[in-house]
Amino acid sequence: MAGNGKRLVSQTPRPRMVVEGNTVRREERSGQRRRQEEKKTLGRARLRQNRERAQKLNVPSLVAMGAAAVAVVLLCANYLQIQSGITSSQKSISQLESQLQSLRTDNSALENRISTLVDLDYIYQVATEELGMTYASDDQVIYYDKSESEYVRQYEDIPTD
Repeated sequence: MAGNGKRLVSQTPRPRMVVEGNTVRREERSGQRRRQEEKKTLGRARLRQNRERAQKLNVPSLVAMGAAAVAVVLLCANYLQIQSGITSSQKSISQLESQLQSLRTDNSALENRISTLVDLDYIYQVATEELGMTYASDDQVIYYDKSESEYVRQYEDIPTD
């Protein structure tokens, strides 16, 4: 075959090349072109139908969206109510804390006033003059040495001599 110089020609015709601008493209066959155009028009028609379906709202979807909107409004109202309760609780807590501080200040002032009203000299005078009390003498004082460090056990009455 190679020696006789004949070429084998394939049975399928070669597509013609079309030059447009600076690129060379194969020429499309008219059947392929028609199929591509049909696909495009079918795709556009389907897209248009899908858009029309999406724009139409049916009753169940409207009910679902309405229920969702009502739920959102109720949740927001509940949140605002809870937030308002928290704010009022914080205000009452701060008022009670200031009232507590005021009462503590008043209590401290009253304790100081009471401690200044107690006059130890007056108490000594009343005890010695009106009640006849005297200081204990040394022979009246009994000292007790405890042997245990934790507590004292009393087995007998304290002598009264």
